[in-house]
Amino acid sequence: MNMAVKVILPSGILLEQEAVKVVAEVQNGSFCLLPRHVDFAAALVPGILALGGPDGKETFLAVDEGILVKRGAEVLVSTGNAVLGRLGELRRAVSAEFRVTDERERQARLALDHLEASLVRQIFEWEGGSHV
Repeated sequence: MNMAVKVILPSGILLEQEAVKVVAEVQNGSFCLLPRHVDFAAALVPGILALGGPDGKETFLAVDEGILVKRGAEVLVSTGNAVLGRLGELRRAVSAEFRVTDERERQARLALDHLEASLVRQIFEWEGGSHV
């Protein structure tokens, strides 16, 4: 029994392949899905997605944050970015590219938080001044 795995990016489908196991990374570690596992959903962190093929060959992808859903014999992975390649190269890609993107997003969220706080302060000062 195999699982039909599909990796979906915003630009389209990156990969469709049969697999006998799927190993993915989440916030608290990694997990392995086999065909007879119960239906399952998980929030993925930047890391390696490994697919064990029915022929014994493994496929490796570096994936950014995303969602993995197993439903019956189908496994769907939706992520903003993913790269196919050899395991050693992909580990470096995850560290270099995806984590840099996460840092930029964190900085952008921090800047937005500061703008919101400033706006709220200005509204309170304006309301306080108009009631005097």
